[in-house]
Amino acid sequence: MTTDILDKPQSRAESSFVRRRVRFSGWTLATLLIAALVALPVLAVGSRILVPTDGVWQHLVDTVLAEYLLNTLRLVLGVGIGTLVIGVGTAWLVTMCRFPGSRMLEWALLLPMAVPAYVMAYVYTDLLQFVGPVQTALREAFGWTRRDYWFPDIRTVEGAAAMMALVLYPYVYLLSRAAFLEQSVCVLEVSRTLGRGPWRSFFTVALPLARPGIVAGLALVLMEVLADFGTVQYFAVNTFVTGIYRTWFAMGQPVAAAQLASVLMLFVLVLLVMERWSRRQARYHHTTTRYRRLPKHELTGWRAAAALAACGLPLFLGFLLPAGLLVRMALTAGDEAFGPMFLALARNSFTLAALAAVLAVALALVLAYGQRLRPTPVLKAAVRVAAMGYAIPGSVIAVGVLIPFAQLDNAVDAFLRQTIGVSSGLLLSGTIVAVLYAYLVRFLAVSFNTIEASLGKIRPTMDFASRVLGHTAGRTLVRVHAPIMWGSLLTAGLLVFVDVMKELPATMIVRPFNFDTLAVRVYTLASDERLTEAATGALAIVAVGILPVILLSLSIGRSRPGQAE
Repeated sequence: MTTDILDKPQSRAESSFVRRRVRFSGWTLATLLIAALVALPVLAVGSRILVPTDGVWQHLVDTVLAEYLLNTLRLVLGVGIGTLVIGVGTAWLVTMCRFPGSRMLEWALLLPMAVPAYVMAYVYTDLLQFVGPVQTALREAFGWTRRDYWFPDIRTVEGAAAMMALVLYPYVYLLSRAAFLEQSVCVLEVSRTLGRGPWRSFFTVALPLARPGIVAGLALVLMEVLADFGTVQYFAVNTFVTGIYRTWFAMGQPVAAAQLASVLMLFVLVLLVMERWSRRQARYHHTTTRYRRLPKHELTGWRAAAALAACGLPLFLGFLLPAGLLVRMALTAGDEAFGPMFLALARNSFTLAALAAVLAVALALVLAYGQRLRPTPVLKAAVRVAAMGYAIPGSVIAVGVLIPFAQLDNAVDAFLRQTIGVSSGLLLSGTIVAVLYAYLVRFLAVSFNTIEASLGKIRPTMDFASRVLGHTAGRTLVRVHAPIMWGSLLTAGLLVFVDVMKELPATMIVRPFNFDTLAVRVYTLASDERLTEAATGALAIVAVGILPVILLSLSIGRSRPGQAE
């Protein structure tokens, strides 16, 4: 097998020879093959954009498309600003500062990731509605009636943005913290010797260097917002996603729904292209190989109290308060039938999440490294299309997976019937393979964006040095890049694991018969307004996800080169 190289040849003959080698190299072919397989359902959706819809699309344009666009933009803006402020700020505080509780907050700030956004919406609606405990306590305390006071309505676009920001800020926090941990102390020390304090160094040095990781986290957040269904549906907020579901399942117009999904993909693609254009030729490599333990700025007095409050408030609102309410509901009127089935549901959820996380990290690593070895426009475009599945609702991905799987199953069954007179039945459709494939299409962008951002900060000279010493591209990846990127690899695996634990639409459509997960059980009860019974399953999702969140967070903190054990 031939290998790719990164440096440019000197002569035209050498250039032609290298192009021939790279074109048929193992890494390039593997990258294109993985990208094609993962992009197949995405392309199936995008291929419908020019198919006639018999006036349905024009009807959507004339009636609800403007509302879909406006509400989606408001959600994206609100959640994007909220997650950036919370995620980046808390990541810098726990990474670079020492204050009471900072060590515990390093992993505790990740806990809201284990709470599904739609469960958060149910909990806060129950807490803040007119007959809920907050408004009831206010009326009893001040003797108010319904007309004596005004209380904000949680079931609005702003309320949905707040719920999503509390759940999704850990994406930005994780990737920002991983980026801060990978930074060189020497760069920060140079900034301090030039007379810049900690905060000025943060804004002028650390923040620009961490930009790829921060943007990767923000991209994941925005794609999650664009694909969220449970929260906006419960809050009666019309967005592109609710429009896709309504057009596909209520109106029976899958072509028009696929065209709406294509608009979502185009919107995300434009955001990513604009960010990369704003960077232009800027690169974010380390200029030194010196890695030492990061300095911790001691915070005392009001500064320590402010840092603790800034980190503790998102944790309280995003996890402690809703978890406490779920515990209360589970203890007072939980799911009586949940006990016997808990182990089976937890095993199904954990197995799917673990397998999907391992596969997603491995495939994303191949895609990112293959793109690094041969950054041609064709290869970049293929990888980008493969990573667009995160912007498509899970149900659309599920249908995109079932169509080719069903065709393949039918073709194999017909061949076997004609040749040996035996029916093979369904080999792929309705199996764990189909479920994992849907997860990879849906969540590959989660791991790819994380790994690409980390890989992009490794200087190409390290590749050159390794290749001069006789290492192949694969050995360079394993022996050189992987140890440096270990924290980001763990982060990518954690993100996929938690996302799969909460994934609902794709699981419900593609899962095998009589194969349920914790998320399916929770949503089934909550959609029937049986929130107190759904609280038991929601707590189980949190319980299954907490341990790997804590362990991987601690591993990420120890993954920095030069970090003491």
